This record gives sequence, C-alpha cells and structure tokens, in this order.
Amino acid sequence: MSDAPAGSYTGSTHPDQLRLVGVGLSKRFGSLQVLDKVDFQVGAEAVGIVGPNGAGKTTLLNVLSGSLAPSAGTVHLGAQDITHMRSEQRCRLGVGRAFQIPRPFGAMSVLENVLVGASYGAGLSKSAAYDKSVEVLELCGLIDLANRRAESLGLLHRKRLELARSLATDPQVLLLDEIGGGLTDAEAAQLVDTIRRVRARGISIVWIEHIVHLLLQVIDRLVAMDAGRVIASGKPDVVLRDAAVVDAYLGKAGP
Repeated sequence: MSDAPAGSYTGSTHPDQLRLVGVGLSKRFGSLQVLDKVDFQVGAEAVGIVGPNGAGKTTLLNVLSGSLAPSAGTVHLGAQDITHMRSEQRCRLGVGRAFQIPRPFGAMSVLENVLVGASYGAGLSKSAAYDKSVEVLELCGLIDLANRRAESLGLLHRKRLELARSLATDPQVLLLDEIGGGLTDAEAAQLVDTIRRVRARGISIVWIEHIVHLLLQVIDRLVAMDAGRVIASGKPDVVLRDAAVVDAYLGKAGP
C-alpha cells in the first residue's frame, strides 16, 4: 500500500495552506457512477493524477473547475466554498484550466487569444491585460509568434497557447488535462520545461497525464484513481509500486 490512506493529504504544505479542496465528490450520469466520494486536495505543490481510461480523472477536473456540478460533495478554494459557482466565477478567483485538445480562436492572433484570457478570465484592464499577455507569452516561448494566426500553429505551439491562455487568467491553481498527448519526446521535454517554470512561480498544479515519465519530472505527489475512486496517494515512487495501482493498470494476478 502507499504511505497514506487513499485520498488523504500527504504534501509538504501545512493543511491550513491548502488551496483547492474537494470533499466527498461524487458525480453520477443516470445509473453510471463516475466519481464516488472522492477527497482531493492540493496545496503549494504539483500533483499528478494517473489511472486507466474511465477512472474519472477528467470528470474530477471538470468538477473542480466548475464545468460540471457534483452530484454530492463540496469544493473549496482556500476558505471559500465554491461548490455552486460557475467555471467563469472560479476562474476569476484563481482556478485556471488547460484542456486536452487545444481549441484556440483560429482567426485571431496568438496575442489576441491570450488577451481574451487576461481580459475576460482575469478581468484585467486593457493595459494590465496586455502586460500580463506579454509576460505569459514570454514564459511559454510564444513571444516570437505573438502576431501569428492561431490556426497556423503546429500541435506543440497550440498546446503552448492553451497553457498561455490559462496562465493569463492569473491562476492560483492550474488544472492540466493530458497536455503532453500527441507530442514527440523532444516537444514533450520542452513542455515539461515550461511547466517547471510555471511551478517555480508558486502556482499550484494538478496534472492528469498518461505519459507518466513527464509527470515524474514535475510533480511532488501522485494520486492514482480507478473506477471513480482514489486508490492511492503519496510519493510518486511509492504510489507506482502500490498493489492496487498495479492491478488497476495490469489486471489482478491469477491465484
């Protein structure tokens, strides 16, 4: 077993400094139970989430970000209950989200795409939004492409733009959903370097990723899910050796 009960907080941050907390989160679609009483916390750290397809990982991010309302449970950002807030309200409070499949405004420039995040996501004034946009374009390695139409970008730069747009909302907590998917090893290494620089700025990160070796280069803690539940949480190397995690990925061994 891992070094802590499934779902418990095992990061280095003191519990009083937890930034985003979900308690007893459940989500049901008709008769299908996708999340089943999940407890999830993130402090000043980077947390990775792994699990087989259908484990409930993206649904958890949707509930935390406000894209989906939970069937049961609560979500807090700091001391504030945000359970019933819409995603745009949570964004203004500091919950950023980057999606698995980038969908930029293709006819707009890279800079204009990021300005949307700064202006409407963070609610910044025109001059402040411009300054924030330039800052995140530099951070994400896109400043030289600022005037390029977004529809002309390759996959790596589209993913960088997706990350830049979410950073322009000035998040306390950044939720990443499989942004490494589809990249070459060299492109993935560049993306990891960018996420490390984001983390160095004090932004908490929650990252779902099937490419586990990418996660291990960034995260402080690993959470494993299966069938809508957290089955292990703790130090990455310990979680990856957990018997329940191995069973979830490979199937139970025979008698």
